[in-house]
Amino acid sequence: MEWKIRTVRPEDLDAVEALEAACFPPEEAAGRESLKMRIEAFSDSFLVAEKDGAIIGMVNGCVTDRETICDEMFADAGAHVPEGAWQAVFGLDVAPAHRSQGLAAALMREMIARARAEGRQGMILTCKAALIPYYERFGYRNKGISASVHGGAVWYDMVLKFGR
Repeated sequence: MEWKIRTVRPEDLDAVEALEAACFPPEEAAGRESLKMRIEAFSDSFLVAEKDGAIIGMVNGCVTDRETICDEMFADAGAHVPEGAWQAVFGLDVAPAHRSQGLAAALMREMIARARAEGRQGMILTCKAALIPYYERFGYRNKGISASVHGGAVWYDMVLKFGR
Protein backbone atom coordinates (compact mmCIF):
# COMPACT_ATOMS: atom_id res chain seq x y z
CA MET A 1 0.00 0.00 0.00
CA GLU A 2 1.37 3.38 -0.93
CA TRP A 3 -0.58 5.42 1.61
CA LYS A 4 -1.07 5.40 5.37
CA ILE A 5 -4.45 6.04 7.03
CA ARG A 6 -4.32 7.83 10.37
CA THR A 7 -6.36 10.06 12.64
CA VAL A 8 -6.33 13.75 11.74
CA ARG A 9 -4.16 16.14 13.74
CA PRO A 10 -4.67 19.90 14.32
CA GLU A 11 -1.68 20.72 12.13
CA ASP A 12 -3.48 19.05 9.18
CA LEU A 13 -6.03 21.87 8.93
CA ASP A 14 -4.47 23.65 5.93
CA ALA A 15 -4.13 20.40 4.00
CA VAL A 16 -7.66 19.15 4.71
CA GLU A 17 -9.09 22.54 3.82
CA ALA A 18 -7.30 22.45 0.45
CA LEU A 19 -8.40 18.87 -0.19
CA GLU A 20 -12.04 19.66 0.63
CA ALA A 21 -11.94 22.64 -1.76
CA ALA A 22 -10.51 20.41 -4.51
CA CYS A 23 -13.19 17.75 -4.05
CA PHE A 24 -16.46 19.62 -3.62
CA PRO A 25 -18.14 22.62 -5.26
CA PRO A 26 -17.86 25.79 -3.11
CA GLU A 27 -21.51 25.61 -2.01
CA GLU A 28 -21.02 22.04 -0.71
CA ALA A 29 -17.45 22.15 0.61
CA ALA A 30 -16.85 22.49 4.33
CA GLY A 31 -15.09 25.74 5.12
CA ARG A 32 -12.03 26.23 7.27
CA GLU A 33 -13.98 26.95 10.48
CA SER A 34 -16.19 23.89 10.01
CA LEU A 35 -13.18 21.65 9.39
CA LYS A 36 -11.39 23.13 12.41
CA MET A 37 -14.47 22.42 14.55
CA ARG A 38 -14.58 18.83 13.27
CA ILE A 39 -10.90 18.28 14.08
CA GLU A 40 -11.40 19.67 17.58
CA ALA A 41 -14.76 17.99 18.32
CA PHE A 42 -14.44 14.55 16.76
CA SER A 43 -10.92 13.86 15.57
CA ASP A 44 -11.41 10.16 16.43
CA SER A 45 -13.82 9.94 13.50
CA PHE A 46 -11.78 12.10 11.12
CA LEU A 47 -9.29 10.00 9.18
CA VAL A 48 -6.74 11.13 6.62
CA ALA A 49 -4.72 9.20 4.07
CA GLU A 50 -1.13 10.33 3.76
CA LYS A 51 1.41 9.60 1.05
CA ASP A 52 4.95 10.94 1.14
CA GLY A 53 3.93 13.44 3.82
CA ALA A 54 0.97 14.83 1.84
CA ILE A 55 -2.69 14.33 2.69
CA ILE A 56 -4.33 12.78 -0.35
CA GLY A 57 -7.65 11.61 1.09
CA MET A 58 -9.95 11.89 4.08
CA VAL A 59 -13.23 10.75 5.58
CA ASN A 60 -14.95 12.45 8.49
CA GLY A 61 -18.19 12.76 10.39
CA CYS A 62 -19.61 13.00 13.86
CA VAL A 63 -21.16 10.29 16.02
CA THR A 64 -24.88 10.71 16.63
CA ASP A 65 -28.01 9.02 17.89
CA ARG A 66 -29.89 10.07 14.74
CA GLU A 67 -30.32 7.57 11.94
CA THR A 68 -30.16 10.28 9.28
CA ILE A 69 -28.00 13.34 8.72
CA CYS A 70 -29.50 16.80 9.14
CA ASP A 71 -27.89 19.99 7.87
CA GLU A 72 -27.28 21.36 11.38
CA MET A 73 -24.76 18.57 12.01
CA PHE A 74 -22.28 20.03 9.53
CA ALA A 75 -21.55 23.12 11.64
CA ASP A 76 -22.61 22.25 15.19
CA ALA A 77 -20.06 20.50 17.40
CA GLY A 78 -22.92 19.81 19.80
CA ALA A 79 -24.32 17.34 17.28
CA HIS A 80 -21.46 15.01 18.17
CA VAL A 81 -22.53 12.43 20.76
CA PRO A 82 -19.36 10.46 21.60
CA GLU A 83 -21.30 7.43 22.84
CA GLY A 84 -23.89 7.67 20.04
CA ALA A 85 -25.29 4.78 18.06
CA TRP A 86 -24.40 5.94 14.55
CA GLN A 87 -21.18 7.01 12.85
CA ALA A 88 -22.04 9.71 10.33
CA VAL A 89 -19.94 10.39 7.24
CA PHE A 90 -19.94 14.03 6.16
CA GLY A 91 -17.36 13.69 3.43
CA LEU A 92 -15.19 11.17 1.64
CA ASP A 93 -12.51 13.07 -0.28
CA VAL A 94 -9.71 11.85 -2.52
CA ALA A 95 -7.34 14.21 -4.33
CA PRO A 96 -8.03 14.11 -8.08
CA ALA A 97 -4.55 12.75 -8.89
CA HIS A 98 -5.10 9.77 -6.58
CA ARG A 99 -8.59 8.67 -7.63
CA SER A 100 -9.44 5.23 -9.08
CA GLN A 101 -6.73 3.55 -6.98
CA GLY A 102 -8.91 2.17 -4.18
CA LEU A 103 -8.16 4.93 -1.69
CA ALA A 104 -11.79 6.00 -1.13
CA ALA A 105 -12.73 2.36 -0.49
CA ALA A 106 -9.81 1.94 1.91
CA LEU A 107 -10.86 5.03 3.86
CA MET A 108 -14.48 3.84 4.01
CA ARG A 109 -13.48 0.33 5.10
CA GLU A 110 -11.30 1.79 7.87
CA MET A 111 -14.14 4.04 9.08
CA ILE A 112 -16.53 1.06 9.05
CA ALA A 113 -14.03 -1.09 10.98
CA ARG A 114 -13.55 1.61 13.62
CA ALA A 115 -17.30 2.18 14.00
CA ARG A 116 -17.86 -1.57 14.44
CA ALA A 117 -15.04 -1.80 16.99
CA GLU A 118 -16.60 1.07 18.93
CA GLY A 119 -19.91 -0.79 19.14
CA ARG A 120 -21.95 1.50 16.88
CA GLN A 121 -25.25 0.28 15.40
CA GLY A 122 -24.08 1.34 11.98
CA MET A 123 -23.18 4.24 9.75
CA ILE A 124 -25.10 6.97 7.95
CA LEU A 125 -24.32 9.32 5.10
CA THR A 126 -25.95 11.33 2.36
CA CYS A 127 -24.93 11.16 -1.28
CA LYS A 128 -26.09 12.21 -4.71
CA ALA A 129 -27.99 9.73 -6.90
CA ALA A 130 -24.94 8.82 -9.01
CA LEU A 131 -23.07 7.56 -5.93
CA ILE A 132 -25.82 5.32 -4.54
CA PRO A 133 -24.43 2.17 -6.27
CA TYR A 134 -20.93 2.94 -4.96
CA TYR A 135 -22.05 3.05 -1.33
CA GLU A 136 -24.32 0.03 -1.78
CA ARG A 137 -21.15 -2.01 -2.43
CA PHE A 138 -20.23 -1.43 1.23
CA GLY A 139 -23.66 -2.58 2.38
CA TYR A 140 -25.38 0.80 2.65
CA ARG A 141 -29.09 0.87 1.81
CA ASN A 142 -30.83 3.79 0.13
CA LYS A 143 -33.56 5.22 2.37
CA GLY A 144 -34.75 7.76 -0.21
CA ILE A 145 -34.42 11.49 -0.64
CA SER A 146 -32.91 13.19 2.38
CA ALA A 147 -34.31 16.17 4.23
CA SER A 148 -30.84 17.67 3.81
CA VAL A 149 -30.65 20.51 1.32
CA HIS A 150 -26.93 21.15 1.93
CA GLY A 151 -25.42 23.19 -0.89
CA GLY A 152 -28.75 23.27 -2.73
CA ALA A 153 -28.30 19.67 -3.94
CA VAL A 154 -30.63 16.66 -3.83
CA TRP A 155 -29.20 14.09 -1.40
CA TYR A 156 -30.16 10.53 -0.56
CA ASP A 157 -30.03 9.03 2.94
CA MET A 158 -27.86 5.94 3.07
CA VAL A 159 -27.75 3.62 6.11
CA LEU A 160 -25.38 0.75 6.87
CA LYS A 161 -26.67 -1.32 9.79
CA PHE A 162 -24.23 -3.60 11.54
CA GLY A 163 -25.42 -7.08 12.41
CA ARG A 164 -25.34 -7.93 16.08
